[in-house]
Amino acid sequence: MRFGYAYLRRFFQSGFVVALLISPTLVKAQDVFSAFANLFTVPDNYVVRHVKQPPVIDGDVDDAVWQQAKWSADFQDIEGDLKPKPPLQTNVKMLWDDSCLYVAARLYDPQVWATLTHHDDIIYLDNDFEIFIDPLNSTHNYYEIEVNALNTIFDLFLTRPYRNGGTAVTGWDAHGLRSAVKIQGTLNNTADTDQGWTVEMAIPFTALHDGFSKVKMKHGTLWRINFSRVEYDTRVVNGKNVKLKDAGGRDLPEHNWVWSNQGLIAMHYPERWGYLLFSDHEADDVTFGMPYAEEQKKYLWLIYYKQKEWQTAHHEYALSLKKLHIAPQITITGYPNELKLEATPHQFTAYVTDSKTRLTYMINQDGLVQQQLTP
Repeated sequence: MRFGYAYLRRFFQSGFVVALLISPTLVKAQDVFSAFANLFTVPDNYVVRHVKQPPVIDGDVDDAVWQQAKWSADFQDIEGDLKPKPPLQTNVKMLWDDSCLYVAARLYDPQVWATLTHHDDIIYLDNDFEIFIDPLNSTHNYYEIEVNALNTIFDLFLTRPYRNGGTAVTGWDAHGLRSAVKIQGTLNNTADTDQGWTVEMAIPFTALHDGFSKVKMKHGTLWRINFSRVEYDTRVVNGKNVKLKDAGGRDLPEHNWVWSNQGLIAMHYPERWGYLLFSDHEADDVTFGMPYAEEQKKYLWLIYYKQKEWQTAHHEYALSLKKLHIAPQITITGYPNELKLEATPHQFTAYVTDSKTRLTYMINQDGLVQQQLTP
């Protein structure tokens, strides 16, 4: 929950981005997404299999049930290829049944430590493992769960991202959540070298609606999800792992390693999270394909980022696509689409419509993505 809009604001205020605003010929000569290339890399995906017998939540991620799930690729830096690969390996795997999503994580670490013991402590002040879930793929009304090596939980609900004035509801609890941690070594013991720690969670689907649209799980359901690992640089002082500090006495920034890279130092860009596809097949024969609607939404996000850029430079939103150097007629995976922008200086809504089906998706100044319902 610690990252907000300031990072992207600094990005928008850079000379390179301002140059794009005043140089439309340069934009035409390049790919339309090139100005924000780090925000348009393809997110990772995971096909989660259904099981009749759920795993026992005891921190052991090697039991027979978990053999049915594949480990993810190694976590990468939150900025992706902009930064080196993490020196410590992290992986996740998932399963589901009719009641819960099951998550297993494996975090290699030669020094496993944790200090926070109370529910809803700010867990990312320790080394931790974090889950972010947007069941509706709207970037609003989403969930975050954090856990440290003491199995202390911090769970919160977000009305919208912080960049859009969102509020973190820390009073929200994931009712029915079960979690367990197992240490491969000894916790808070600097005298030895550990292998790391593992986490298991059972997240009830009933916990992830909380008065909003109820989550209905079935084959083909698609969520947005991401996982983060926070890791601090430490040194041993009087037998304890103590965070390294800068010249001003402040803790050095933590490392942020993730499953699907965000492209910037900010977890609360749900449009950058990976895709979780639910499968009820017993065989491992379901593969993920990028939905056409997600290709359409890329253009909505392009308009959104350009509008935020324009607002930074002009203190108001652009009133036309022409000012943003975006053509209203576009082709998406071979199909003609139309873009439309309705805007005032203080708000906007952008639309993308398939010319054949007339299905329309829209985004507003708060980054809320929805399908437009026909009358």
